[in-house]
Amino acid sequence: MPASSSLRPLSFLLSALMLWGTAGCSSKPAEPTAKKPAAEKPTAEKAAAEKSETPATEANAAKESSAKESNEADAAAETNLDPAAPFVIGNALPKFEPPSLEELDKLQWKEGQVADGMALLREEKKDEPAPALTAEEALKLRNDSPENNAKILAAMGVLQPEGGKGVNDGAKIVRHAGGDLNSTNPLFQSSVTDGEFGDLTGIAIMSFDRQLKNFAPKDVVVSWQTSEDGMVDRFVLRDDMTWSDGKPFTAYDVEFTFKLIMSDHALLVIPAIRGSGTDQIKAVKAYDDHTVVIFHKEPLATNVTNINFPILPQHIYEKSVVEDPSLKRSAYHTEQEAKPVTAGPYEYVSRKRGEEFVVRRRESYYMHDGKQVRDKPNFAEVRVKTIEDMNTALLALKSGDIQQMEFRAEQWADQTSGDDFYAKNTKVTAPEWTEFHIEWNERTPDGKSPSPFFGDSRVRWAMSYAFDYDELIKTITHGLYQQGQGTFHPTSWMFPKNPPELMKQNLDKAEDLLEEAGWTDSDGDGVRDKEIDGQLVPFEFQLMTSQTETGIQTATLMKECLEQIGVIANVKPTEFVVMQDKLIKHEFDACLGGWGAGTDPSMQSNIYGTGAQRNYGQYSNPKVDQLFVEGLRELDPAKRAVIYGNIHLQLWEDQPVTWLFYRNAFFGFNKSLRGYNFGALGPFKYSPGFNSLFVPAATP
Repeated sequence: MPASSSLRPLSFLLSALMLWGTAGCSSKPAEPTAKKPAAEKPTAEKAAAEKSETPATEANAAKESSAKESNEADAAAETNLDPAAPFVIGNALPKFEPPSLEELDKLQWKEGQVADGMALLREEKKDEPAPALTAEEALKLRNDSPENNAKILAAMGVLQPEGGKGVNDGAKIVRHAGGDLNSTNPLFQSSVTDGEFGDLTGIAIMSFDRQLKNFAPKDVVVSWQTSEDGMVDRFVLRDDMTWSDGKPFTAYDVEFTFKLIMSDHALLVIPAIRGSGTDQIKAVKAYDDHTVVIFHKEPLATNVTNINFPILPQHIYEKSVVEDPSLKRSAYHTEQEAKPVTAGPYEYVSRKRGEEFVVRRRESYYMHDGKQVRDKPNFAEVRVKTIEDMNTALLALKSGDIQQMEFRAEQWADQTSGDDFYAKNTKVTAPEWTEFHIEWNERTPDGKSPSPFFGDSRVRWAMSYAFDYDELIKTITHGLYQQGQGTFHPTSWMFPKNPPELMKQNLDKAEDLLEEAGWTDSDGDGVRDKEIDGQLVPFEFQLMTSQTETGIQTATLMKECLEQIGVIANVKPTEFVVMQDKLIKHEFDACLGGWGAGTDPSMQSNIYGTGAQRNYGQYSNPKVDQLFVEGLRELDPAKRAVIYGNIHLQLWEDQPVTWLFYRNAFFGFNKSLRGYNFGALGPFKYSPGFNSLFVPAATP
């Protein structure tokens, strides 16, 4: 199996939007304390934002296609670009003449880590206690306590023997996906399922371990160097990589893809990639087939993640993109979508829209000139089945039709405890750096005026004090989640050393803050009101949520809490695509949502930075903006931790959202599977991730 997965950080996603179901050094900032803030008047500008996940149904996919075309037209209007203008590759790049290799050799260089993801995981696991049980013994347990969960995790996390011995390399696996594959072209990846397809079929020149620490994967890179000033990264690629059509994978593919991304037309069709950090790169230059150099605009802590854009085969797209810059409308590009040329450990076999996609192990990935040059992937075939309804998916797991899936909390608690589940499966849970919240829109949709409701931080604090966290944690989330304590997870390196205290429901404080902000019941009808522009406005707003049971239950709980203090919240379950459109256009009062951790905390600036793409609630604080700049430019890890801890505390002070809980990852695995280990983003979103899974060979 691949020693280092081809997993990309998918940095263009920044943080995965979870809608209920589915960074010169600067002086060290003073660490603020959490306290109730005074009212402020934010000045956020309205910003367009792209989607970060896709709809879960085929019907919604059709709606999304129409929405994307509309977004392209909007992007063209906003940037004054003519979609009909001739395509010129790299025309969005600044003029720059790269130095020669001889000139580069004169620079002072620091060696970057080139590693095998599996070897890193093996080394890390040496520090863990030996499992108390064998896998066979652990599979007899019911996961009904933290103690049993720890025993099962330890036993089932044991890695395969080195060299691939003891692995059934003829095994096939069927995995679950909650949404359809939208595109086989990695530049159009916009969902978890798209990312999984890219991880199976693609390669990248940077990866990260389960603590999100970056390294260059040994399967792809021979050497990685960074200049002393942090402005240049030089990679030497392996000479034994090929595309699935047999053509060599070279440094020129990397250069070509970057230039394609940094073309004016790309801003119309793949804006998410352009917002991923590629705009912080000055140039990418291939000096020969194996040497590629990245020139940065600034020495930033995130330069290594900015590098990790998806890579296309130059020989496939170099001519066709000129004729069809959309990369999807021509017959040729339609053909490429149907049968993509890829470079990763698995290659495309088939796809049924709304049902599944299938990939198979690619011999030319691990064999070259008759010799094995990489670890052999553990599975002969991977089938990813789309099952949108989670109850149907669970039935498929119980029957053996799928072999792995992620659960909702209620499924873990109520539907996976009987013999019908444990006959073929086991389950495990682990903390995940994902937080859920209620987002308050602080301005009008056009961004010109404060929201009459949530433009005042006293009101936002009142909302947070009004909520019944105990009921949420104990009842709705079945006691399985940890109450939210801010944007960063308590186990992360950026969580502040002196964190804010957990919120507790306090209706008296909530009422006092509303009174202080001018919201009183002047007419005695039981609903608070306030005179705004000469009119008496009742405190009544819409609380948008997805159509999931957990989302509706949580929104309803907030509605019931607010009724006790004279505020009306109308719960509005909303279809995913409609919700996304309203968030992007800021056409909402409040919304339940969540964010998973990105590969670097600086990515939070895309959520809370003034005018940022995913700042749906239009929050703005110049202090936070400046801290994000400092965090991006600070290279010392300890100093960065303080900066992001300060961001965490300032956000808590401002309460742009009401933080509810941190989600655990809940997974079910068929008893035939071994080798699953969890990181900050779950069991798969790191290296080696999925590639550590295996089916043991039969005992002779």
